[in-house]
Formats: sequence, structure tokens, C-alpha cells
Amino acid sequence: MSSSSENPTVTERGGGKDRRDDGGEKKEGGGGFMEKVKGFIHDIGEKIEEAVGFGKPTADVSGIHIPHISLHRADLVVDVLIKNPNPVPIPLVDIDYLVESDGRKLVSGLIPDAGTIHAHGEETVKIPISLIYDDIKSTYNDIKPGSIIPYLVRVVLLIDVPIIGRIKLPLEKSGEIPIPYKPDVDVDKIKFHRFSFEETTATLHLKLENKNDFDLGLNMLEYEMWLGDDSIASAELTESAKIEKQGITTMQIPFSFRPKEFGSAVWDMIRGRGTSYTIKGKIDVDTPFGNMKLPIIKEGGTTRFKKDNDNDDED
Repeated sequence: MSSSSENPTVTERGGGKDRRDDGGEKKEGGGGFMEKVKGFIHDIGEKIEEAVGFGKPTADVSGIHIPHISLHRADLVVDVLIKNPNPVPIPLVDIDYLVESDGRKLVSGLIPDAGTIHAHGEETVKIPISLIYDDIKSTYNDIKPGSIIPYLVRVVLLIDVPIIGRIKLPLEKSGEIPIPYKPDVDVDKIKFHRFSFEETTATLHLKLENKNDFDLGLNMLEYEMWLGDDSIASAELTESAKIEKQGITTMQIPFSFRPKEFGSAVWDMIRGRGTSYTIKGKIDVDTPFGNMKLPIIKEGGTTRFKKDNDNDDED
């Protein structure tokens, strides 16, 4: 929800105090005179505004973008459209911003000397904001990785308008942002099709588990797999797949290797013994919040040989 600045706050540059007697009543002489002076100054100001054509600028949050998001941080850009109806440029003195979630502060900052709005013109001012997830999670323990949290951006623009003076334009806009969690990766099985010492072909059945509260649209998978200390397979795949929130998908990845070039770990697996494996890589995914590149890693897993004619329901 966005809020425009139809009723800006004018920062007074000075003012007189009412004089009161001991009973708390205004003394007509002093109070009446000061009120007349204030009214006179106000009337003069309005006549000058009408004659010269000065008016109060308006502003609105036109959008919030997330150009970058990862496991560590999210970069937001808040677009603020400012319209200047005056015949002269007006300086944007300060931009004060605050991002909160459920009334709790996530980040705040001040941008001084933020530029100038052209005469009889409009300009979109971009406010960059970074949310560091480690800071958020260390401050609020109930914000868990994989969750989606609401946020509210509050922005106050301090603008210096000739004749009128300095005014504040308060704005706000709400939305949602994720706290991403890396997917779990595991080997369901390795199925061998043809075996020889020179070249063995197999299919890697790889499970990816999405522990986030939002879907992942897989665009690319890059991985390398080790059996013991031997790297037996690596590839970059551009296969598309949807990993639903809190769901699991299995990918079948064909590969080949030369057993005679590897050590005991490969032979242990072929003999039917369990052998340790490691998988490292990354995935490129689309999300409702933008594109992400997330790491995948599995260390200390155990797998064994599975022949082509074995029952697929067995491990």
C-alpha cells in the first residue's frame, strides 16, 4: 500500500508564545496583537505564492524493486516520484528512511543532499536499501530461514521550497520479502548401465529439496561429485524444473567415467560396499521475488552400486 503526500508537514521557522495571566487567560493586548501579526504574515505569504506561482510539491512511492537477492542479503530500490509545480528548481535536502517488519526495525538510514527537482518538472528519486540477513536473524530469533516476512518502508523527504520554507513529505509502502534457505541436495541412487574398465556409463538420481515457503523455478544446475577423493562427474545443465515450496524433485543426470583411473572408493561401490560421496555446486532459480543463485552442497553421504536391472524402488 502506498501513501502520497497530499498533506505535507510544514516546518515552522519561528513563532511567538501567547502571553497569559495567572489564571491562564490570554491577555487581549499581547495575544491579540501577535495573532494579528501572524495572520498578516500568513496573508502576505499566500498573496506572494499566488502572484509568483509557488506551490507545495507532491511525492509518491511509485514502486519497490529487488535487483539482487541471495542467501546473505537483499538489495531493495525504492522509487519515489516527486513533482515540482514551482517556476524554480527545489533542493531535496534529506531523505530519511526506515524499513520495519511487524513494527520491528530492520534497517534505517539518512541520505543527505539528495539532489534537485527541476522547475515545473518531475523526477524519480531512487533510494537504495540493503537488508543483511545475518543482522536480522541475530536480532530477531523468530525470523527463520526459508520464511517470507512482511515489510513496511517509511520515507520522509525534507524539501526546501522558496517562500513556503522547508516541508516534510511522509510516504510509506508495504510488501513481502523472503529470507532464503539453500536447498538440500542428496543422491537417491547411482544407476549403472554399461560397465567396462575403459568407460562406464551411469545415471545419477539427484534429489533437491526446497525448504523455502516459496516455489523455485530451476533454470540451471551446476555440480561436481566426488566418490571418496575422486571426482567422477561434473556438468552444467540447463534443464527446467519446478521445485514446489517445501517440496522435493528428483533429477536424472547421465554421466560416464573411466574406473581404471580412480581409486578404491569407486571399486568399493562397484563391489556393493557403501562409499562416501560429496556434491558441490549451485543452482540458478526464478522466484516470486526475482532470480537467485543458490549453493548446493552435500558432504558425508554414502551410496552404493545399483545395476541397470535392479528394482528402482530399492536403494
